[in-house]
Amino acid sequence: MSNKKIKICFAASSGGHFEQIIMLMPLMEKYDSFLITEKTDYKAEVKNEKMYYLHQVNRKELKFPLEMIGNSFRSLFIFIKERPDVVITTGVLAMVPMCLLAHLFHKKLIYIESFAKVTTPTETGKLMYKYADQFYVQWPQMIKVYPNAIFLGGIY
Repeated sequence: MSNKKIKICFAASSGGHFEQIIMLMPLMEKYDSFLITEKTDYKAEVKNEKMYYLHQVNRKELKFPLEMIGNSFRSLFIFIKERPDVVITTGVLAMVPMCLLAHLFHKKLIYIESFAKVTTPTETGKLMYKYADQFYVQWPQMIKVYPNAIFLGGIY
């Protein structure tokens, strides 16, 4: 079976999480894929890759619930349109709806905990640990936090 028949959604919020997902560019080139990130002043783009944008969310803002609902509907639209077989994400909050859709529809969910987290978990990581088919940490110390995680080193 050709690798191009597997479709992968690469999902990451803006900034450092997006920079980490870009480290997986060889996979993006090898498989049929698309990216989801947040729409911010930092224009995240990847040449020759299909891109989708969600609203940036902050759980401390008053409009957080409405923006998460909006992102959930947008994620559902993208999921139905693209039909990914695998969702690979480095987080964070805006990517949760796409991850939960992958789980709900029995698609593979791969979560990579942030490189910045050396000894403590992210809030998104704690949630995704329950749902991910594969959960990766980038520091050996994080195996204490996530005992069933896979440590292969950093993606940088």
